[in-house]
Amino acid sequence: MSKHSILGVKVDATDYASVVQQVAMAASRGSRLTVSALAVHGVMTGVNDQRHRARLNRLDIVTPDGQPVRWALWLLHGVRLRDRVYGPTLTLQVCERAAREQLPVFFYGSRREVLDRLVSNLRERYPGLPVAGSEPSRFARIAEDEKHEIVARIKSTGAKIVFVGLGCPRQEVFAYEFGDALQMPVLAVGAAFDYHAGLLPEPPEWMQRVGLQWLFRLGQEPRRLWRRYLVTNTQYVVMLLAQVLRLWRPNDVPSDIEIDHVGYA
Repeated sequence: MSKHSILGVKVDATDYASVVQQVAMAASRGSRLTVSALAVHGVMTGVNDQRHRARLNRLDIVTPDGQPVRWALWLLHGVRLRDRVYGPTLTLQVCERAAREQLPVFFYGSRREVLDRLVSNLRERYPGLPVAGSEPSRFARIAEDEKHEIVARIKSTGAKIVFVGLGCPRQEVFAYEFGDALQMPVLAVGAAFDYHAGLLPEPPEWMQRVGLQWLFRLGQEPRRLWRRYLVTNTQYVVMLLAQVLRLWRPNDVPSDIEIDHVGYA
């Protein structure tokens, strides 16, 4: 794998097999591995916030979750990937590997009813999947001592892999702030919880393939998502073209930048 700058956010030129292999190896060793699957919105959270960009650039793996991010790797750096590395699909592939190698998984985030349906569906899909536990989001910021309590609870279950579904950018903040303390793979996987719980229908394959997943999601939740997709996507396209044409170059994040503790959970 190699990292490449897209508007200043470093994205890995990788594929499912490579990420799943690294997750399984880190889980077996009990070592830190922070992973996020970033679509356009996730990239733009880093573009518009220098401190958050520093967090993203210090994650171990950032995958091109959306087709426009995969295409940007080609336009800017000549990297031709066969496919994106989509959070919900990555979740399934990691769970399949975890079931085969008996690596206990933990799910953090969302609501209790979503987690219960998610776990039930995944156990049905992958018989023998060892689910160490799950914990819903507090939908609030937490203090440092509360962070240690969450870490202790997760570790006490015997979990080897943690999936995080807090929404962007909270889940990336969680992965960054909890990675060292947990010392296991922490995967920020976006809407995977809702999709695999059966609460959110996935767009047709053809829409995903041609990069129109955003349009499908906009039709599902127009009031909540119109600004994200119509404003943020436009900003992404304009800035990407400016970088491709060398009319603009993203500023590097200072190596000594201070990153405040946010504490989303």
